Amino acid sequence: MEISDEQSMEMSTVDRHHLPAPSSHGNGDAAGVEADVEEEHLWPTKDGPLPIFLKFENVEYRVKMTLKNPLTAARVAFASQTRVDQGSSCKHILKGIAGSVDPGEILALMGPSGSGKTTLLKILGGRLSGGIKGQITYNDTPYSPSLKRRIGFVTQDDVLFPQLTVEETLVFAAFLRLPARMSKQQKRDRVDAIIAELNLERCRHTKIGGAFVRGVSGGERKRTSIGYEILVDPSLLLLDEPTSGLDSTSASKLIVVLQRLAKARRTIITTIHQPSSRMFHMFDKLLLISDGHAIYHGKARDCMPYFASLGFSPEIPMNPAEFLLDLATGNLDDITAPDALLRAASDFAPEEFRSQVIRHLQLKHRSSAAAAAGGGGGRRAAPSEQLRLAVLTRKAGRRGNSIGWFQQFAVLSRRTLRERTVDYLDKMRFAQAVGVALLLGLLWWRSSADDEAGLRDQVGLIFYICIFWTSSSLFGSVYVFPFEKLYLVKERQAGMYSLSAYYFSSTLCDAVPHVAYPVLFTAVLYFMAGLRRTPASFSLTLLATLLVVFTSQGAGELLGAAILSVKRAGVMASLLLMLFLLTGGYYVQHIPAFVAWLRYVSFMHYGFNLLLKAQYHGHLAFDCGGARGCRPLQSSPTFDTVDLDGGASEVWILLAMAAAYRVVAYFCLLKRISLMPL
Repeated sequence: MEISDEQSMEMSTVDRHHLPAPSSHGNGDAAGVEADVEEEHLWPTKDGPLPIFLKFENVEYRVKMTLKNPLTAARVAFASQTRVDQGSSCKHILKGIAGSVDPGEILALMGPSGSGKTTLLKILGGRLSGGIKGQITYNDTPYSPSLKRRIGFVTQDDVLFPQLTVEETLVFAAFLRLPARMSKQQKRDRVDAIIAELNLERCRHTKIGGAFVRGVSGGERKRTSIGYEILVDPSLLLLDEPTSGLDSTSASKLIVVLQRLAKARRTIITTIHQPSSRMFHMFDKLLLISDGHAIYHGKARDCMPYFASLGFSPEIPMNPAEFLLDLATGNLDDITAPDALLRAASDFAPEEFRSQVIRHLQLKHRSSAAAAAGGGGGRRAAPSEQLRLAVLTRKAGRRGNSIGWFQQFAVLSRRTLRERTVDYLDKMRFAQAVGVALLLGLLWWRSSADDEAGLRDQVGLIFYICIFWTSSSLFGSVYVFPFEKLYLVKERQAGMYSLSAYYFSSTLCDAVPHVAYPVLFTAVLYFMAGLRRTPASFSLTLLATLLVVFTSQGAGELLGAAILSVKRAGVMASLLLMLFLLTGGYYVQHIPAFVAWLRYVSFMHYGFNLLLKAQYHGHLAFDCGGARGCRPLQSSPTFDTVDLDGGASEVWILLAMAAAYRVVAYFCLLKRISLMPL
């Protein structure tokens, strides 16, 4: 989906408010505030988060969906009541939402699925751009990229590394997000305080866990996600469906935690689908959304009297949240309604009548004096608070990343090693390397190249070494970025580190097993198979194997970064492996001229040639027992396309290919990640 240029001109961006100009007699106070801010030495602030008064008015959001099939476009337009123009439809998601929330309050965004709750939450958190219209102010100042350091965003799905413990998750996040001027001990103390505040002491040394790893409970995982965000003491905390998947008791405990966080002058907004009665009364404010429109905004405890004043009330004992969601969907089962509205029911089909109910509630909300006051009655921050926020956000923007590049690289490397240690030291991986080496060693036990048959057997072994390490390295690296893309997008949006620091740390850490296992494999197989027992031949064979491994790893990273899909990356890796295997120079030596160029892009071709040169030289004799007497190896048909004494240019070619793959992979990852929403 994309916004057209015409629509971009048609829809204004978020309107910007400017700070009020201080009066002449207030200049001294303003200067004093700015001086006090500049003298702060701790971050987060010593007195807790800076209060944020959030206000939004007439917020609209629309996207353009390009539909190539006109019939599909017509169906989408009919189903969603969107405008269709020449195969494209413009979908209006938010249609003039207004509201406010003050420090110390929890605002709940409620509504049926697809009503626009999460979209509004992302807009308030600065995570959506383009197609936005309206006014959004934070202490009467507009949003700026530097303000995101004051905003914490907890996504619906907990994006946490499964192999890390709760404490490790928070410690690594603290090392990356908190400023360099804080010592490691201060950062650890901050983590300890968060763990105590969120009641995570019992599980601090338990792994987060995931689909294949046992870990903490759902409530503990969600509290860890919240702790991940409040490490930097955000002023505004946004949560998307934080109680999703939790039982009622765990969900209620989580809301109690949010209440405690709000008491520390934080502004909290959360989307929630259908809370229990107890949870519902824990919220301070409620914004009820239906089909992109607000139908109630005000104090949560006042919503039932408000709808009763409009003639809507439950006929049976009912959870307030269930009652509100029924109204938001136009369902009046077991709900009394105004007589005028009920009389009109016979004139409409059931679906049309529901639309009329929703329309009625929208109009009542717009015309209601109480709702208008709730939509625009948020307190304004004092001028000194406005200036204080402006100075702090400017300072946050100048800071950029909290720590330097090399510190980011060091922290990310430790975290990557800790997270992937299970994969690096996997028993099956070790058994594969040693087991295959032993099997090959037994099959080629003390092989020799004394005759043509023995030579062909050894060359077959050498090509199998290429196949084994190419496939192992290619498939071992192609899934790294597709599996970690969600973590990467989340942490990049939070501004935790630069992409280059992540990429280099990931590549370097993955190189450790890609060195250890080939060395072990070669040491076991080399002498069992009877290959040439000279230091030079062994060293060059190991070097050629490692070059094949590193180049295959780079090719896998490139495929993974360019595709970022586990399924499609695996398919493309299989096709690439098949292509390089067929053009490697073993199965087909004399490739037709019109496809001969394929062998020059096949790193398996260069690796195979280098392994052959490590074992054989053209002047060496073989087949001495034959009728023609001893012959030089170069005369064997096996080496028709290989110059055994032609030098080791393949080393530099493989090094260049390995470097080129990684450079292109980095830029592919940079482009793809920047386009991916969380």
